Amino acid sequence: MSGPESRTAPPITDKRQLVEWLERGVKPKSDWRIGTEHEKFIYHLSDLSPVSYDEPQGVNALLSGLQRFGWRPVREKETLIGLVDDTGASVSLEPGGQIELSGAALETIHQTCDEVHEHLRQVKEINEELDLGMIGLGFHPFWRRGDVPWMPKGRYGIMSAYMPKRGGLGLDMMVRTCTIQTNLDFDSEADMVKKFRVSLALQPIATALFANSPFTEGRPNGFQSYRSHIWTDTDPDRTGDLPFVFDEGFGFEAYADYLLSVPMYFVYRDGYIDASGQSFRDFMNGTLPALPGEAPTMADWEDHTTVVFPEVRLKRYLEMRGADGGPWRRICALPALWVGLLYDATALDAAWDLVKDWTQEQRATLRAEVPRRGLATRFGQGTVADLAVQVLKIARGGLEARARRDGFGESEAHFLNSLDTVLETGETQAQEMLRRYRAEWDGSVEPIFKHYAY
Repeated sequence: MSGPESRTAPPITDKRQLVEWLERGVKPKSDWRIGTEHEKFIYHLSDLSPVSYDEPQGVNALLSGLQRFGWRPVREKETLIGLVDDTGASVSLEPGGQIELSGAALETIHQTCDEVHEHLRQVKEINEELDLGMIGLGFHPFWRRGDVPWMPKGRYGIMSAYMPKRGGLGLDMMVRTCTIQTNLDFDSEADMVKKFRVSLALQPIATALFANSPFTEGRPNGFQSYRSHIWTDTDPDRTGDLPFVFDEGFGFEAYADYLLSVPMYFVYRDGYIDASGQSFRDFMNGTLPALPGEAPTMADWEDHTTVVFPEVRLKRYLEMRGADGGPWRRICALPALWVGLLYDATALDAAWDLVKDWTQEQRATLRAEVPRRGLATRFGQGTVADLAVQVLKIARGGLEARARRDGFGESEAHFLNSLDTVLETGETQAQEMLRRYRAEWDGSVEPIFKHYAY
């Protein structure tokens, strides 16, 4: 979210400024880093109920408690809404009280996993004092939408009012889902394009491997990743698999054009101003109804880049957005998967060779069917599981080639082991939970919080 500088920075007067902002994401390979984001549901241990912001053992108390570890408060006016530290990491507050770590830009998966462990240790320490629990799942297995208290951030009020106008499940996305994301760099426009195309094509493979949201309000919902399905009925203007990325000539300018076509949500000026449904192009022309006569600054553009939600999102890095939130070990597996595929040239070439002949119809079919069928989704002469075997082989080779070793001499490839187990057993976490629900759990989802919580 933009800060006070958004009122004093030079105005945007030409689309070229927007393209140049994206171009400034180009970095030499020596400066490539790994960013990992992960969201968690917080709940009362006594009855598994959601946690409100202001209650004595609530979300505000959790954020306040985390400051003992050196986190500094981020406030919206007087309200504590997040935390930052000196590494560039931040803790943010999602609409339904989910707690997200946006990790620092790190060099190796070993460092990423250390960061994950330390963050979860800190949150767990405070949670134990507040009698709270924490779990990573793609969709909450029994809370109803109306049960979940909304967090006091101004943008959420604007988004929650607008989303039902564009889709049936946007509010569920806001308050009942959690995800893991990986953010990665590129060294040229051509490198960005290749990575964008590979990661868009293979995003359903990640969705299948990380699927663990098969329940809605206490019952099976017919999906393995209901979180992924929710995005298909959230807002067609700002979601999807972006077919134009595969068009000849795609690059930074084409993505800027896409962003300009997406309706706005808000403008921040010492508080949030509702601009939902309005045009950033009008803003550039000084004719935005919400702020007539005023032109945007680059901070407004940065805000706007955060309110598109495709399967892969370009800012000044690429965000992989296809995975359900998950257990401790899976948080490290997701960046390992994408770093292995995208950060070694040989692996990237192999991944591109795998997907380059896929048609838009094939990519769209994968996107539509994987949330329900997961690894069993048919593709060509085989299944998504067969594709996943090839993808993990490429990723493992890419991580071995990077040769980033820890103090015990291990490469980053061992972080893929939990995904190998999925393919060896043929069972995702979604399928495992469904099996246990029907057998040892006797038709109850509550044991999830005993067996899968952090």
